[in-house]
Amino acid sequence: MKRRRIIIVVGTRPEAIKMAPVYLTLRKESQLDVCLVTTAQHRQMLDQALSVFGMKPDFDLDAMRPDQQLSDLSSRILLGVQKILADTKPAAVLVHGDTATCLFAAVAAFYERIPVGHVEAGLRTYNFDAPWPEEMNRRLVDPICRWCFAPTKRAAENLSSERVPQEKIIVTGNTIVDALILARAMVHKNKPSIPQLPEDFLNAHRLILVTGHRRESFGEPFKEFCMALRDIVRDHKDTILVYPVHLNPNVQRIVREILDNEERIFLISPVQYLQFVYLMDKSFLIITDSGGIQEEAPTFKKPVLVTREITERPEAVENGLAKLVGTSRKNIVIEVSRLLCESSTYSQMTHGTNPYGDGQAAKRIRDCLLDTI
Repeated sequence: MKRRRIIIVVGTRPEAIKMAPVYLTLRKESQLDVCLVTTAQHRQMLDQALSVFGMKPDFDLDAMRPDQQLSDLSSRILLGVQKILADTKPAAVLVHGDTATCLFAAVAAFYERIPVGHVEAGLRTYNFDAPWPEEMNRRLVDPICRWCFAPTKRAAENLSSERVPQEKIIVTGNTIVDALILARAMVHKNKPSIPQLPEDFLNAHRLILVTGHRRESFGEPFKEFCMALRDIVRDHKDTILVYPVHLNPNVQRIVREILDNEERIFLISPVQYLQFVYLMDKSFLIITDSGGIQEEAPTFKKPVLVTREITERPEAVENGLAKLVGTSRKNIVIEVSRLLCESSTYSQMTHGTNPYGDGQAAKRIRDCLLDTI
């Protein structure tokens, strides 16, 4: 029997992590020929994530450029992926999430009349400004897909309300849970070292893990966010704050201006995936504007304060595992202080059911593809 070729396209660290279980699961099937295409939308962070799972790209577009415009990046992805598809003629293309890589790889496949599968389909805020431009990206991808792999029932309902045909919607759970099960086993087997952090500080303080990088928060909202972090550590002497700072200059400048040289605040370079998994596992609470971390933290039973006004991942909020706090300095400080000082509040945010799956999402995607391509 002729092997059916499937091409998986990733460009950022979150895409690589969430598609790793899919890639590894499909590679085990003798009737499939799986090829990995990377756009390198985020070069360094992507490469780190790929190496964790032993993934090596068959094609690398190396599309990252300093200070690039989204239009430049998008055109390079579209043209590069379309040429690969024209040359390799796969039976299906799989994309993930809401990045430029996801959208323009899907468009390239559509132009080549190749069926597209969208992993993590159906996430919505219904606000094109938050997140920007990701909300547009994901809403343009789903209508052209043959398979919309929805991570939750809520995501599937969103797709149904947009008149995506029911036979194209498959609820799988979120592949991040699959990835975390793999990663946590690696961390427990070999604890990763983080040279930028003294181990005695981690053991002697309650760890607050922070990420923050979204474009829609740049400017005054991001300054408020950083001043809140400073207030929290000054007010609570038993805490340590660890912030792997995104490489974007708009993030670096404000973070360094407000938080540099603050006692018990560690501004570190972006860490490798297993290091971040270790920090999540060790943390007391997490403050983030990341979409992926909203899904990861419930697996570790860590409360999450989301520094956004709206989220496309409402399930954790509805289950009491996460809370939207925006970028208001006052509001962030109040909510963090409640978690630090009120054991009942902390308990409420750590005992809900994880709404994002059981670690079998990749197998469900595999079974669907084997039945339909």
